[in-house]
Amino acid sequence: MIPARPIRAENQLDRTFYEQRARKAGRRVIAGLDEVGRGPLAGPLVAACVVLPKDTHGWEEVIDSKKIPSSQRRELFIFIHEKAGDIGVGIVDSYTIDRINVLQATFLAMQRAVSGLSREPDYLLIDGNQHPPWAQNAETIVKGDSLSLSIAAASIIAKVTRDNVMQDYDSLYPKWGFARHKGYGTSQHLTAIREHGICELHRRSFAQITQLEMVLSSS
Repeated sequence: MIPARPIRAENQLDRTFYEQRARKAGRRVIAGLDEVGRGPLAGPLVAACVVLPKDTHGWEEVIDSKKIPSSQRRELFIFIHEKAGDIGVGIVDSYTIDRINVLQATFLAMQRAVSGLSREPDYLLIDGNQHPPWAQNAETIVKGDSLSLSIAAASIIAKVTRDNVMQDYDSLYPKWGFARHKGYGTSQHLTAIREHGICELHRRSFAQITQLEMVLSSS
């Protein structure tokens, strides 16, 4: 395991520290890995894996997806697809989340994202503090989407991919307003569930959905 060192991501050099350190340790294909969609009441969980190009000049605006407006995320999504060395995406549907639980679904989505790369990475930088059991050469980085450029890029790919999926689902399930709230437990979404019940996209293993089902069945 490569030893960790606390850093502050104040500039582009800092944000490629983990990638540079892994490269100096002999790693060649270094990928950032992140997921989105663990918390929503409906829809899939999406993970993305990104390998940076050799030259990251012009990547300054690629930051944690949560800190970027939707319109800019979509522009950066296109930019990353054009410039990245490699990209993989993994999606796990709500049925599977219910069957294996959200943590295992996260690991599965990440594994699928890694498998989607054209080359097998020899080192993974993973956002958070939970290490997938299948990841042999990897390190977890708390707040990695702020500290690692490749993880930040992965966060944008995952977020925009999931938003696009929920936009598509909105046309199939228009009563629930998925294009607006993306499946998160907003007041608008909860009101739609009370009015129309649940659909195939809802995660029945989540306590809030279970409670709403009980209320609806007793009314």
